[in-house]
Amino acid sequence: MRILGIDPGTATTGYGVVEDTEAGELLAIRQGVISTPAGMPVDIRLRCIFEELNQIILLHKPDVAAVEKLFFYKNVTTAMTVGQARGVIVLCCALAGLNIGEYTPLEVKQVVTGYGNADKKQVQQMVKILLKMEHIPKPDDAADALAIAICHHRHMRYAQLEGNFHE
Repeated sequence: MRILGIDPGTATTGYGVVEDTEAGELLAIRQGVISTPAGMPVDIRLRCIFEELNQIILLHKPDVAAVEKLFFYKNVTTAMTVGQARGVIVLCCALAGLNIGEYTPLEVKQVVTGYGNADKKQVQQMVKILLKMEHIPKPDDAADALAIAICHHRHMRYAQLEGNFHE
């Protein structure tokens, strides 16, 4: 099972692809960011996110996707633009036929570290350990996307154990 984790943003969208092997290990396949320049009009930025994410999906062929939910932003303008990017991301995944899991930052931290108020460094360290990586994944948005994918994997495994998950 391949899972695409996505940390939405207008300037930087993080992505991470993990695979659940037959041996039960979770491995990092690829991580990175989709970046758009600050001065670029928002419609062009959103198109770039859509096109690049579509290429990532075509290249890595994930079975499912997981996206971070909008949680809380002090700046309304930032929340709106991230919401637009998130909408484009969800649409891109839906058009690719991917089922989509959605998780708040608190849920991701709780699943990955066992502590919902974990800081960014704790999450990154656990991502490194859980995926048996040599180094903490960089940049931060890519590490966050891997954490989102791990969270979705754990939720799917739990649902399978409970008999409630269907691909």
